[in-house]
Amino acid sequence: MSALLQVTDAHIAYGKVEAVRSVSLEVGDNEIVTIVGANGAGKTTLLNAVMGILPLKGRVRFAGADLARLEIEDRVAAGLSLVPEHRELFSTMNVEDNLQLGAFRIAKATAAKSFERVYTLFPRLKERRKQLAGTLSGGEQQMLAMGRALMGAPRLLMLDEPSLGLAPIIVADIFRTIAELRASGVSVLLVEQNAQAALQIADRAYVMELGEFVLDGPAKDIAANARVVASYLGFQHEGASAV
Repeated sequence: MSALLQVTDAHIAYGKVEAVRSVSLEVGDNEIVTIVGANGAGKTTLLNAVMGILPLKGRVRFAGADLARLEIEDRVAAGLSLVPEHRELFSTMNVEDNLQLGAFRIAKATAAKSFERVYTLFPRLKERRKQLAGTLSGGEQQMLAMGRALMGAPRLLMLDEPSLGLAPIIVADIFRTIAELRASGVSVLLVEQNAQAALQIADRAYVMELGEFVLDGPAKDIAANARVVASYLGFQHEGASAV
């Protein structure tokens, strides 16, 4: 499998405090990769640095190109997109206008196709397309944040805690949609504290603790690891293997 995203020996600091140390990861074409770990482990910091929001020492390559000199908007144009943890919607604008902002760098004909694609993935957004984003439910706002990111037709979608604060039935819908994205040719890098749900849909997984990756491998193997079961899954997994 060819690597769509390659992060090599990444170090990310807030001032003199190094939050992420010596981290390397890959995401392949048509692959879901998840990063699981406790709050404060450095997961969000890593996504923000890959997107260009934070400075990063190390190397980040996307679709074979070095991202070091690219601004955020250029990374978006290259096919990289991030849905942040707090969604960052424009609450006083309606659903359709929020989506339109995600298509600001693409042609009108392409944008029309993107609207059709997003409304097919999220029929509820089509029903509420003239409703103000700030009046949507939490689940609908997450759908809108994902839809806005998809308007630019990304090759890789990075999702930061998409299940945060949502009811279980809505979480199931969101994760079903993530699996559908892979089937449609979009790779996904998923940061998620709900390790059980993330590992069920991911192809591969990284476990992050205190700014470093401590485990990585096929998601099914990570889900069966005794250390992961004890720390993140919250139940006893029969046959779990030790580190």
